[in-house]
Amino acid sequence: MSATARPSRPLPVPPPASVGLHRPLLVLALAMAVLAPVSAAGLVVDPRELAGAPVWAKPLKFSLSVLVYSVSLAWLLTLLQRGRRIAWWAGTATAVLLGVEMVIIVGAAAAGVRSHFNVSTPLATTLWSAMAASIAGAWVAALLVAALLLRAPLGDRARTFAVRAGLLIALLGMALGFLMTSPTPAQLADFRGVAGAHTVGAADGGPGLPLVGWSTVAGDLRIPHFVGMHALQVLPLAALLLERAARRVPALRREAARAGLLWVASGFYLGLLGLLTVQALAGQPLLRPSGAVPAAAAVLVAAAAGAAGLVLVLSGRAPAPRPGSPASPRTAGTPPGRRGRPSAGC
Repeated sequence: MSATARPSRPLPVPPPASVGLHRPLLVLALAMAVLAPVSAAGLVVDPRELAGAPVWAKPLKFSLSVLVYSVSLAWLLTLLQRGRRIAWWAGTATAVLLGVEMVIIVGAAAAGVRSHFNVSTPLATTLWSAMAASIAGAWVAALLVAALLLRAPLGDRARTFAVRAGLLIALLGMALGFLMTSPTPAQLADFRGVAGAHTVGAADGGPGLPLVGWSTVAGDLRIPHFVGMHALQVLPLAALLLERAARRVPALRREAARAGLLWVASGFYLGLLGLLTVQALAGQPLLRPSGAVPAAAAVLVAAAAGAAGLVLVLSGRAPAPRPGSPASPRTAGTPPGRRGRPSAGC
């Protein structure tokens, strides 16, 4: 009797290979983790001031910012399954360029001279030009990573949107930093070796908020720059919190509901970024807005709250995914014919 041929089964598709964190970015993050407490100690033991602020305030702020950014970018690179080589070089270039910027900032602080906008001597101009080129190069590298992530499958739709929106808004926030590099009318009228400023409507170095130093008497372009950059952390974190909340809130168990809320959050964040930019350019301090700014802020908050409420209401009317259904996370990846059946080993 001839043996009956059995139909061949397709070989299981292996999961994508895991990608380790980017080592050059992690080395940079480790260096910043060391520099931050050293700079904080400098605030205590070094009484020198520059432009109305302690000389070690800038190294402290930038070390913390670069630390957060380098860890965030290293994590983003692990999400890519295609274009890894390009992404690795983009991350490596970012680590080198931000490292160059930090060396100049720390060196200037140690010497007691300005690092940003300083064109008072040929050496200072060269260093400031090197910093500007490093910042521009890091922005281009982030743009390249964003282009790769826009085409990469990241799984959950809400999480995917949060990562992409966060990176795109962060790119916009980084680009806002270039608004600070143009000389002010006062600098052009009485040039003293400085071309560019953080503050609009007053000279740099006036009264400011603790630690960050944002002006309390005039507009400050560092505010939208800071808020925009950190969309890279805020929006993915919001997606993670929504996923956690979905365990207790049935309406959030639907992927579409979480994605809708993140659309609202991204729109609010983008609107807030625009409002802060307008406020800074108008010369208004953050805590004392005037004119149409408070009304626009109220409209933005009301619109976001209404849109979020609408998303939750519509999600509450739709049935939540049940265990055993195709949308249920407990059965994701299980062959259709085996759902709801006990395994042979039970």
